[in-house]
Amino acid sequence: MIQPCVIRKIERPAPDLVRALSDYGVATIHEAYRQQGLMRPEIRPVVPGRRVCGPAVTSLNHPGDNLMLHVAIEVSQPGDIIVVATKAPSTDGMLGELIATQCKARGLSAVILDAGVRDSADLNAMDFPVWARAISAAGTSKANPGWVNVPVVCGGVTVNPGDLVVADDDGVVVVGRSAAAAVLEASRARTEKEALSRSRYERGEISLDVNNLRAILTQLGVKYFETADEAQGRPAK
Repeated sequence: MIQPCVIRKIERPAPDLVRALSDYGVATIHEAYRQQGLMRPEIRPVVPGRRVCGPAVTSLNHPGDNLMLHVAIEVSQPGDIIVVATKAPSTDGMLGELIATQCKARGLSAVILDAGVRDSADLNAMDFPVWARAISAAGTSKANPGWVNVPVVCGGVTVNPGDLVVADDDGVVVVGRSAAAAVLEASRARTEKEALSRSRYERGEISLDVNNLRAILTQLGVKYFETADEAQGRPAK
């Protein structure tokens, strides 16, 4: 790890690509990305019912110290999502209503923390999107140097500055910046395929037939029997 530092300038995906990917949910993008980039389910929405998509600005902090989160706010641009990691596991409340007020005023899309937040009622009232590992009233210091816009690990996923972050009630998925265009096309194709399947389900068909699963059952040796006695080779009662 390089010495504590702040990288001001990062490469971000094209704005039209960000807008296009924001049409798709985490589950769709995770599948379109070949089931990569999904943060652990402990990273949950503090403010439910929101979907966000934006470039990552990363902040690596010491546990119980949110100094570098304040710095990340300074170098962020409208639409960015700050991704907060710590050098060791932490659930301290690294973000509260005052920090969220700054983020919202500066046009940030969200903050994702592999740590805790507090003032959860205020965050919901102001409708600022936050995903976090825990809710905790524990305060933090501002005494230890850290890093902004270096690779971090958040929720078990490596996040590089400028990667695309998508978050909703299903969780958080991170798409590498260089892969974003391909993931967008795969998301479109998946959505179109699901629409066709949905129309067949609405007509009464079932997924065993729509998805050709019967052949898989046959290959796996799964057999149908009318009764448990028949399955066990006993004479029918």
